[in-house]
Amino acid sequence: MSWNVNGLRAAHAKGFLDWFLEARPDVLCLQETRAHEDQLPRELREVEGYRAWFSAPRRRGYSGVAIYSRPEPLAVRGGMGEPRFDEEGRLLAADYGDFLLFNVYFPNGKQSRERLAYKLDFYEAFLDHVEALRARGRSIVVCGDFNTAHKEIDLARPKENSGVSGFLPEERAWMDRLVERGYLDTFRLFNREPGHYTWWDQKSGARDRNVGWRIDYFFVSRDLREAVREAFILPEVRGSDHCPVGVVLEW
Repeated sequence: MSWNVNGLRAAHAKGFLDWFLEARPDVLCLQETRAHEDQLPRELREVEGYRAWFSAPRRRGYSGVAIYSRPEPLAVRGGMGEPRFDEEGRLLAADYGDFLLFNVYFPNGKQSRERLAYKLDFYEAFLDHVEALRARGRSIVVCGDFNTAHKEIDLARPKENSGVSGFLPEERAWMDRLVERGYLDTFRLFNREPGHYTWWDQKSGARDRNVGWRIDYFFVSRDLREAVREAFILPEVRGSDHCPVGVVLEW
């Protein structure tokens, strides 16, 4: 499972651990944790039955990702080896042998043209990074908050948002290239209906009206297609402006 928690400490106050211990996924990837490990209470750092890894930026209270895993990965690494991107704590990669799992909190481009350029550069660097690993024969799973709705079906109001970062042509074009390179949007393997979203604007009460965006994904490299048994969205789970998404892989 994957979930942008919009602040792990805030989600914890809203019952995050109760949900986690009931759901008990094999692996849980979190984005926008907004906390360094030393800022988290022990019950979040040491969840029974799981090992946890955290990546945080230099700037406190911003960005950050985490992985909780029941199976023991062969290795867990942060970043892509590019300081410009790695300093924001947006990526953890766990090696499970059969595949590499990337937990990524892709940048938001709404703040400014500079941040949009940074987002697009991050996209390119990430795709180059995973393609180099695929060229070495590795299978890839990518999950997280991509901060872009790919197709018109992926947001409630595509026309009204056509000029907004998160649905700009250049952002969507990168998602097209991701698919063209052989990465599969797992949710769309099973469900091609509209109305399925993972993020809703909190200020406008959009969630109650289901006026949302699907910007949280699980992608897998094409060679894993036969391993994908199920993919799902859990809109009923509250505690963040995003909801969890998940995938079931079986060999």
